Amino acid sequence: MTGTRRRSAGRGRPTLEEVAARAGVGRGTVSRVINGSPRVSERARTAVQQAVAELGYVPNRVARALAADRSDAITLVIPEPDARLFAEAYIADLVRGVGTGLADTDLQLLLTLIRTPKQRQRLADYLSAHRVDGVLLVSVRTDDPLPDVLERTGIPVVLCGRRSAHESVPYVDSDNAGGARAAVEHLHGRGRATVAMIAGPQDVYAARCRLDGYRAAVRASGRPLDPLLVAAADLTEEGGGAAMRELLARRPDLDAVFAASDAMAAGARQVLREEGRRVPEDVALVGFEDSAVARHMDPPLTSVRQSTEEMGRAMARLLLDQLLQARGGWPRPCPQLVLPTRLVPRRSS
Repeated sequence: MTGTRRRSAGRGRPTLEEVAARAGVGRGTVSRVINGSPRVSERARTAVQQAVAELGYVPNRVARALAADRSDAITLVIPEPDARLFAEAYIADLVRGVGTGLADTDLQLLLTLIRTPKQRQRLADYLSAHRVDGVLLVSVRTDDPLPDVLERTGIPVVLCGRRSAHESVPYVDSDNAGGARAAVEHLHGRGRATVAMIAGPQDVYAARCRLDGYRAAVRASGRPLDPLLVAAADLTEEGGGAAMRELLARRPDLDAVFAASDAMAAGARQVLREEGRRVPEDVALVGFEDSAVARHMDPPLTSVRQSTEEMGRAMARLLLDQLLQARGGWPRPCPQLVLPTRLVPRRSS
């Protein structure tokens, strides 16, 4: 049998010591090569890589993780009901972006769903035991204590969105207020005089920012702020439909609607159709996110584009930076990134 042939399967799994003996180096050198350390000569690296190939050595990832006091896994936490999780493109795009951001790493991505307070407490206990190396949190509410709990345990965390203007935890967010202003200014520029808003839940900071942007644009136009022109709901098609009925009952003279999400705009569109209101002839309609829903509506929906997939990629990058800082023993920064938004006009307005 030649020296380059793999060992027989009957002899069991090759060990680190056997790789070291084959390469003519110490066990520590083999470990450094396998873990990507730069503190190895090119000659030793080549010898180890050749020995690994000849023996068919596969690193024991569990042992490596325990030895390094890490799990080689991060979790993406989504505290949303099933109705939103499986019905909306937002979550799917975010998960896709996170997956892309981690594609070139050895990290496992775990998806964790939270639906009840009991599940939230169970997750906090699980994460506090350092079962994962880092956490990505989606849909954080204003009073959500979980980010602070994780910060105190030393686990790197990145939020999708933020709890307030004074967020102390790393996050990736969109320019929600600026995007909302652009949407309402667009409607005013198209000659619409009575612009209503379907706002999101006000315990979500992004939803409050979109409402702030709407109000800022109305004030800037010289029009009075009318509370009857604002109805809040959850960020779903059903929520948008219910809010649209409420607005029509309050202000049947409205001629435009800005919805805080594309899903809400789709619900509003259905109600307008049922009530005999034409879009855009009678009521112009604008959404937020520029998801696939916007492009496939009839008529196609004008929407504020936020790159949800890019938000996911950015979250992964920020978390990886924190993990590198932590493993190097350096102080962790608190990166906070706000991505731009832009209006995408279509026939609905």
